Amino acid sequence: MSLNEVRIQAEDFDLSAEVAQLRADYPKVGGVVTFVGTVRDLNEGAAVSEMVLEHYPGMTEQAISNIIDQAKARWPIFSALVIHRVGPLQPKDQIVLVAVTSAHRGEAFAACEFIIDYLKTEAPFWKKEQTPDGARWVDARVSDDAALTKWKV
Repeated sequence: MSLNEVRIQAEDFDLSAEVAQLRADYPKVGGVVTFVGTVRDLNEGAAVSEMVLEHYPGMTEQAISNIIDQAKARWPIFSALVIHRVGPLQPKDQIVLVAVTSAHRGEAFAACEFIIDYLKTEAPFWKKEQTPDGARWVDARVSDDAALTKWKV
């Protein structure tokens, strides 16, 4: 079994339904690890009332697929799903889901963390936040770049 799926969409996702689908018909799955990212109402000391996410269609999906392929080359995972939302989002809205299945939890945890770490820096998304002082584009965080160092071997 080997399933990779990448979806870029405006619509919200149902975590339970997505995990159930990953596990359906695959009795060898011993662990499922998920990460759900959400919109915060505060960033860099400013209130955030809305975030608009943009992407480069086609290129974004390919970049994320490449990240999943790298994870599969490192760990014996069965499947990986990434759903990333685009368009206008409000605080508390779900932005991203990364879900990984494997026979054992350790591989699933590592692969899930690897995928989200690389997604944050390598996938072509652009974020614009609405704050009391107006709209602003969000730069990549130094901490996101630093998170990649643990995967460089």
